[in-house]
Amino acid sequence: MALIKTTYNRRSFLKSSAIAGGGMMLGFSWFASCKPIDDNTELLMPDEWFDFNSYLKIGDNGLITIFSPNPEFGQNVKTSMPMILAEELDVDWKNVLVEQAPYSPEQFPGAPFGQFTGGSRGIMMKWKPLRIAGASAKQMLKAAAAQTWQVAVDEITTESGVLHHEASKKSIGYGEMASLAAQMAIPEEVKLKEPKDYKIIGHSKKNVDGLAIVTGKPLFGLDYQKEGMLIAMAVHPPAFGMTLEAINNTEEIKAMPGIKDVFPIKTYKDAYKKGYFDTNAFPEIIAVVGNSTWEVLKAKKAVKAKWKSIEGSTNTIDRFGRDISVHTPAGLENTTDHNTQMETLMAKPMKVVRRDGDPEGAFKKAAKIIERTYSAPYLAHNCMEPMNFFADVKKDKAHVAGPLQGPGLIEPTLAASLDIPEENIETEMTRMGGGFGRRAYSHYMVEAALISQKVNAPIKLMYTREDDMTNGIYRPTYRAIYRAALDESNNLLALHVKAGGVPESPLFANRFPAGSVDNYLAEEFAIDSNITTGAFRAPRSNFMAGAEQSFLDEIAEETGKDPIEFRLELLKRAKENPVGKENDYDPERYAGVLELVREKSNWGQNDANLHRGVSAYFCHNSYAAHVLDLTIEKGKPVVQKVTCAIDCGIVINPDAAANMAEGGIVDGIGNAFYGEMTFKDGVPQKNNFHQYRMIRMSEAPKKIDVHFVQNEIDPTGLGEPPFPPIFAAVANAMYKASGKRQYHQPFIREEKILG
Repeated sequence: MALIKTTYNRRSFLKSSAIAGGGMMLGFSWFASCKPIDDNTELLMPDEWFDFNSYLKIGDNGLITIFSPNPEFGQNVKTSMPMILAEELDVDWKNVLVEQAPYSPEQFPGAPFGQFTGGSRGIMMKWKPLRIAGASAKQMLKAAAAQTWQVAVDEITTESGVLHHEASKKSIGYGEMASLAAQMAIPEEVKLKEPKDYKIIGHSKKNVDGLAIVTGKPLFGLDYQKEGMLIAMAVHPPAFGMTLEAINNTEEIKAMPGIKDVFPIKTYKDAYKKGYFDTNAFPEIIAVVGNSTWEVLKAKKAVKAKWKSIEGSTNTIDRFGRDISVHTPAGLENTTDHNTQMETLMAKPMKVVRRDGDPEGAFKKAAKIIERTYSAPYLAHNCMEPMNFFADVKKDKAHVAGPLQGPGLIEPTLAASLDIPEENIETEMTRMGGGFGRRAYSHYMVEAALISQKVNAPIKLMYTREDDMTNGIYRPTYRAIYRAALDESNNLLALHVKAGGVPESPLFANRFPAGSVDNYLAEEFAIDSNITTGAFRAPRSNFMAGAEQSFLDEIAEETGKDPIEFRLELLKRAKENPVGKENDYDPERYAGVLELVREKSNWGQNDANLHRGVSAYFCHNSYAAHVLDLTIEKGKPVVQKVTCAIDCGIVINPDAAANMAEGGIVDGIGNAFYGEMTFKDGVPQKNNFHQYRMIRMSEAPKKIDVHFVQNEIDPTGLGEPPFPPIFAAVANAMYKASGKRQYHQPFIREEKILG
C-alpha cells in the first residue's frame, strides 16, 4: 500500500463537518447483522446524514452519497469519479448514491480548474484527491470503531461498508459508526490501495444517470425550470467583423404578443481585462425577453437592426497570470482569402520552434525529397444541446444554472459584469448535451445573467441551432507542409514541418517524430482574425495527427517498409538513442499501442476487398492507435471496422472508457469525411444540419474493437486521445482503396465519390 499525506497542495481539502444530530449513532438497524448486505436488499433513504469531507457523506443506515465535482457532458466522470472514491472507502457500489456537486472553489480548491471538465484532465487531476478523500473517511471510521471497542485502530479491517475486528469477532456497519466517525480527527496520512486489490476500479459500472436519461428526466440545461421564469433569446450580428449600431423597431417588438422587453446588452465592461476563456465574437447583442419560446422566437425573427463594421483592436488578455496581446483586425473575412494568406506565408521563412542537427544541409545532399501540403477547414462544435443558461439575479446576489465545462473560468467575468461579489453567486451545473470544448467559453452564461438583471426576473436564455452554428466558437483552419529527405538507399535523413493557421499554429514541435530523426526542423506561423475560435476536441492535435500520420505513411511506402514497422523503427531510435532533450512522449508506450493494434487487428492478413489504414498519436498524456478497414460500395467508402489500442494508464470504468473511444472514433470519421465551415464576407455559409454535413448512423463503422494496454500507471487522458489519429487512418485507408492520397479535409465534398 502507498502511504500518502492527506494534505493536498497548500492545505487540506478534507473538512469533516459537524454531525447532523450529535451523539453516537450506535443503534441497531437492519444492518446490525454486521454482514455485507445481501444483493437483493435495497437501502431506504437514511434518517440522518453525516458529512465526512467535500466529496461524501454517510447515512445512518450505511447508504453513501458521493459528490461528483466535475461537470458531466457524456464522458462519464459522474460515474467514474465516485468509483475512485468508493474504491478507497471500501463500500459496496450498489449502496452508493451519486450527486452532481455545485460549483464551490472553497470545497473543491484548485480554481479555475478545480471543477473543470476539458483537456482530458478530469480523472487525471481528481485521481489522487478522490482516493485520499475515500481513504481518509475510511480511516476515520476505523478510528471510531477502535475507540468504541477499545482496540488498536490497526486491528480494524473493512469490507463492503462493514468494520471488522477479527480477534473479538465484532463487526459493525459504516452507518452505525458514521456519527462518531465524523467527529474523528482527519488523519495526517493514509494508506492507499494497490491496484491488485481493486474491487470497483477496473470493473464496469453503469452510468449513474443512464436510467434518468433514457426515461427523459430533467437533467440538462434546457430542462431547467423555475416558477415565473421568462424566456430570452439573442440576436447577434449577421457577420463576423460587425457590431450593433441601433435597434430600429424596439416599440414594434415590445408590442408583439407575450413580449416583455427588447434591449441591447454588452457582455463585458469597457475596462474589463478579459481572461483566456472570455472569448466572444459578439460582445454586444440584442436580447428579446418574453413569456414563451414560440413568442420570443417570432419576435427575434422580427427584430430589425442596423449593424456597423468593427474597428481593429489590440487587447491584453490574462492567460492564467501571464499577459498576452491579442489583435482583432477589422474587415469581413473570407475562406478564400484565408487560404491565399496561408499559402503565401508557407513560401516564406517562419518562426523556428525546433532545430536538430543540420536539416538544411541534409536536404541539400538528399537523393530524393518528398513534399506534401495538408489543410483542414474551420469546424463547428454542433453540440446536440444548443447553448442555454438560466439566471436569476437579485440586487446583490445571483443564482445561475446550466451547462458549462469550467465554472471557475467564467465566474470572475460574471461577477465583474454584474457588480456582484463571486461569493454571492450560486452556480449550479446541469448535465451538458455535448461539450467538445465549446462550453468552456461561457459568454452565454454572462448574457443570461445580464438579461435577468435588466428585467429583474428569472430567465432562461436559449440559442437556436442557427445561433449556435453561426456564433462561433470554431475549430481554427490550418495548413502544414511536410518535407522528408531520403538518401540513395531510401534512409530518412531529415524531416521538416511548417505549420500554421487562422488564428493559431497547430504545431507541437516536440512530439513524435521529433527525437527520432537526426536532422529535424519545425517552423510555424499564425494569422490574426476576427472569427472566434477555440478548443475543439483535442485542440491542434486533431489536425496535426492527420497530417503527420498521413505523411509517415507516404515515407514508409517510398522506403518500401510496412507502415507499422516503419513507425516502430523510428520509435526504437527515439527510445535507444533520442535526438534532443525536449521530446514530450514516451517512445516505449507509443510503440506499445502500435504493437497492440497490430496484434488485435491481425495486421498483415490481406483481403482484396478490404482496404486498411493505420495511424497512431500521442496527446493529452495518452497514446492511441487505430487500424481502419473500409470497402468501396457504389463508389463510396464504407468503414467496416476500426481496431483501436489505447494506453491511458489505469482504466477506471472499462465499458465507459470503450464507449468514449468509440464516440471519438465515430466523431473523427464524420469530421474527416464531411466536416467543414466556410465564410464569405464574414458570414458563416452553413447555419444548420441541412447544410453542415454530419456523419449519419448508417455511416458509422459496422464494428469497433477497443483494447487497452494493461498497466498500473496513474490514469491519463481519454476523452480526446482517440480522436486525432482517426483522421489519418481514414486517409491512409482511402489511399489503399483508390490509389489517391487525401491531403485536404474534408475528404468527401458534396457527396463526391472516389475517382
